[in-house]
Amino acid sequence: MSPAPQPETPTGRILIADDEIAIRQSVSSILRYEGYAVEEAADGAAALEALGRGGIDVLLLDVKMPGIDGFEVMDRLAEEGIEVPVVVISGHDAVENAVEAIRRGARDFLEKPFGKEALLVRVANALDHGRLRRAHAELNSGWRRELIGESAAMQRVKELVAKVAPTPARVLITGENGTGKELVARAIHAASPRAGAPFVEVNCAAIPDELIESELFGHEKGSFTGAHARRMGKFERAHGGTLFLDEIGDMSAAAQAKVLRALEDDKIERVGGDQPLRVDVRVVAATNRDLRDPALGFRSDLFFRLDVISIEIPPLRERPEDVEPLFRHFFAEATRQMGQPFREVDDAVFERLRRHAWPGNVRELRNLAERLAIVAPTDRIRVADLPPAMGGRDAGPGGGAFLEAPTFQEFKAASEAAYLQAKLRENGFNISRTAERLEMQRSNLYKKIQRYGLRTSGEESD
Repeated sequence: MSPAPQPETPTGRILIADDEIAIRQSVSSILRYEGYAVEEAADGAAALEALGRGGIDVLLLDVKMPGIDGFEVMDRLAEEGIEVPVVVISGHDAVENAVEAIRRGARDFLEKPFGKEALLVRVANALDHGRLRRAHAELNSGWRRELIGESAAMQRVKELVAKVAPTPARVLITGENGTGKELVARAIHAASPRAGAPFVEVNCAAIPDELIESELFGHEKGSFTGAHARRMGKFERAHGGTLFLDEIGDMSAAAQAKVLRALEDDKIERVGGDQPLRVDVRVVAATNRDLRDPALGFRSDLFFRLDVISIEIPPLRERPEDVEPLFRHFFAEATRQMGQPFREVDDAVFERLRRHAWPGNVRELRNLAERLAIVAPTDRIRVADLPPAMGGRDAGPGGGAFLEAPTFQEFKAASEAAYLQAKLRENGFNISRTAERLEMQRSNLYKKIQRYGLRTSGEESD
């Protein structure tokens, strides 16, 4: 028989700064018994010295101490940039001290005399707060590395993310499928004050209309067939954090009305419920459609609620200078995860990749990098290792790599791009003749050439 699991031992180093030796000893005894590491300081100067050495996770700080008192300790911490959760303990003028302590940045307050449970709860909460703050700082420093690209277009995206993330403003992210809208949403969350709270994603296009309201707002037991128990919705799960509504243009009219009401009132009601629930959620939405198009039928009042800040993600074909750094990142990541040896990439490969139309955008490029990490047989990635449509083995008119497109819409775009490229080549890259033989308006062909980044070697002859 395997042994019963042991309870998890608390971890953290607690500094107790109090001039009363009895308080220090009793608090230290309780915390050490619970598994914490403990240091003691008899006055403010000793506390500052211990904090300066680092490694303190929570400071239990008395207000009234000889020399440097607790309030001055907190001021010194702020001046020196030392971040540590502070729980102030005091028996003198408790209410006034509590207010002043919180104003100076204390996390919590304990009034003497206090019990064991009150002490342990506040220490645990302060430790959790510290961990969340450190995680926030790490995410805040790391999100920029995930938004890869040095093109002017991507620099504008990064600048917008940096400006909007610290604010509570709602954001609408637009762009074609596969451009990385979710990644931008996560970057906004990671660099925001909500980074330590949940990031909850809802793919509105993947949820049937009859279930979208239950998915977003939850439901009460018995509210519809199959509702065997109460269920919490995505709005509730995202409380305190960020709710990412992906492909919001596919949301039903009924769900749009409820989302609008939730944004206006900061309240929701579960399906089948009659009690409003207050929620604190930042909404970031994304779409590959023009929500202002009347044919789509998207509510204009909801659009203006969502479109406080708009961030447009440019397609990959419009920023070819980002192809190489993106590919190198994805390829290195794939080889590491799959245990494959790292391989150099010929410059000619990047030349071909920059000329590709990328109908599947960054997602298509990532799929290619993962495929090459697995199947490329040599110690270097060469042009011959690319799919036929990019000039690899058995390349023929139009190629066939579009068959690997992850979605039907991307397949249609890739096949159209390959077909038009083949027809342009077949007609000597004469755009007028190609358009005439395809029974297509020349202006329409021009738009598709620009959209897909098709090659037009030689000048058009009319």
